[in-house]
Amino acid sequence: MTRFSLNALLFSLAALAFAAQANEPAPAAYKGDAARGQPIASTVCGACHGPDGNSPSSANPKLAGQHAEYLYKQMKNFKADANGKSERVNAIMNGMIAPYTDEQMKDFAAYFASQKPTLGEAKNRETLELGKKLWRAGDASKGLPACAGCHGPTGAGLPIQYPRLAGQYAEYTEAQLKAFRAGERANDPNKMMRMIALKMTDAEIKAVADYIAGLH
Repeated sequence: MTRFSLNALLFSLAALAFAAQANEPAPAAYKGDAARGQPIASTVCGACHGPDGNSPSSANPKLAGQHAEYLYKQMKNFKADANGKSERVNAIMNGMIAPYTDEQMKDFAAYFASQKPTLGEAKNRETLELGKKLWRAGDASKGLPACAGCHGPTGAGLPIQYPRLAGQYAEYTEAQLKAFRAGERANDPNKMMRMIALKMTDAEIKAVADYIAGLH
């Protein structure tokens, strides 16, 4: 075999090998294992959020039934990057999430997502209609969109993009909306929640947060 023929053969074999490798399906992304996440999630995380993700305190959000993708994103946002910066700042959560790996965070997320959330209730009858209006229709006069447009009519949300809000503590939802409005929380894609919260008064925030608590 001539040198030219040998080189041509080797080139052809290399091309075939490259093509075969390129056509191999990419490995599936790890989605988390609820059973693996349970021991730490139900104890360490459960100290504040409840063993099953149903927080006993309105200062801490309920995590049960929340979309795993959203929970994972929040944990990633709390975790400091190589420069020691966190996209979402909270003195407690920044420290709590620091020791855990990417896979562990996905396991925790999978565990809490698999739990059944407890039902909440709206407590203020006087603001119920205002909260319902803001949730369902927003306020076109000031460019305020309906909350249901992204979070769904029943508050079930959409994985990754929009969290489940139904049944969440009114106090927690109110605090987060005010944090978005003040720019203290800034991990919303394209500043979406910050722009919305800026258009809301304290009374509107309180009313819609209370209405959300009663969604099932």
